Amino acid sequence: MEIQIHAVVLAAALAVAAGLPLQGVAQEGGEYFVVQQAQGASTVSLGGTVIPYKEVTLSAQLPGRVKHLAGIEGDTFEKGTLLVALDDSELLAKRNAALAQLANADAQLRAAGVQYNRELWSPQSKQTMGGMGLPNLFDQMFTRPMEGMAGTRNQNVERRADLYASGVQITQAQNAILSAQSQIQAIDAKLRDAISLAPFDGVILKKFVEVGDTMQPGQPLLVYADVEYLQIMVDVPARLRPALYEQMMLQAELDVTGQVVPVRVAQIFPTADSQRHTVKVKFDLPQGVSAPGMYVKVRVPDLTAPVRNQPVIPSTAIRYNGSLPGVYVEGKGGRPELRLIRVGESLDNGYVSVLSGLSSGERILRNPSNGIASGWIRRAEER
Repeated sequence: MEIQIHAVVLAAALAVAAGLPLQGVAQEGGEYFVVQQAQGASTVSLGGTVIPYKEVTLSAQLPGRVKHLAGIEGDTFEKGTLLVALDDSELLAKRNAALAQLANADAQLRAAGVQYNRELWSPQSKQTMGGMGLPNLFDQMFTRPMEGMAGTRNQNVERRADLYASGVQITQAQNAILSAQSQIQAIDAKLRDAISLAPFDGVILKKFVEVGDTMQPGQPLLVYADVEYLQIMVDVPARLRPALYEQMMLQAELDVTGQVVPVRVAQIFPTADSQRHTVKVKFDLPQGVSAPGMYVKVRVPDLTAPVRNQPVIPSTAIRYNGSLPGVYVEGKGGRPELRLIRVGESLDNGYVSVLSGLSSGERILRNPSNGIASGWIRRAEER
């Protein structure tokens, strides 16, 4: 026992000589920690929601019945995978009809071209009745020349009119082809809208339909997102906006595990909410520490608040009496005394700040739950 006491005194003397706080020094079976003072800029914990880096809501673009659904919530897919397909039987029938119209218009165009060439090289206005009879011969020698001399007939004008009529038939056939092609393009666009492909590698977060459901344009089909990279969406008060800038590193506390992780300012929205006077800010979250929809508290610096000057203790020193946190402070005669405290925010390396109940320089048990310390505490409580 005498050797152990000398070792304790020697360790304390070396710590004091080195200018270090008296922490981690064994004292009668208990490990003490000297409460330290932490100084720094004040921070404000703001609640936010974990969101995917990319998220889309696929909606129906035309009426129809759902005939294919790739999977359920949680299923992952690669980019370009067919996710949802609507029944396209009616659209395919309309496309076949449009193809038939296109074929008819093409045939009309060829026929009009043949008629135009015939009129160009063999004008109808100069043709006569067939045969070598006297009526035909008389018509060629006397009737037509006399009509031209009298001004009642002009073969050149008739030829130009016939050529123009043939040209109009060609134009009409070309327009019919363009109309049929436009109908096919419109139907093809609707056929593309009848299916929903994965826009990127991701996972189905929520589905709103089942196979056989009848959909109308605008109805949501499913929510698809990239959950490999996550972000935190936080509404930051406008007074805290000047302290933030893109790529700035901050800390966030996960609501589920209480783990403190580093986050980075990814995007600061340019405008503020006129009603709530807040600015939306996105923070990049490390991979694999959370999931979409979870609650996270981000510590944002508050430049308008006074500099923080609070005691800091290990989180293992806190012992809860019901819902009230407390620590065991070294009392008179070296006996531990339970003292209730008000806990602040979690810090790095397993430390927490104390808002009230402790002052700098006091000695507390580092871990009251270990075997020797807990037995010592029970004996002190029995006394």
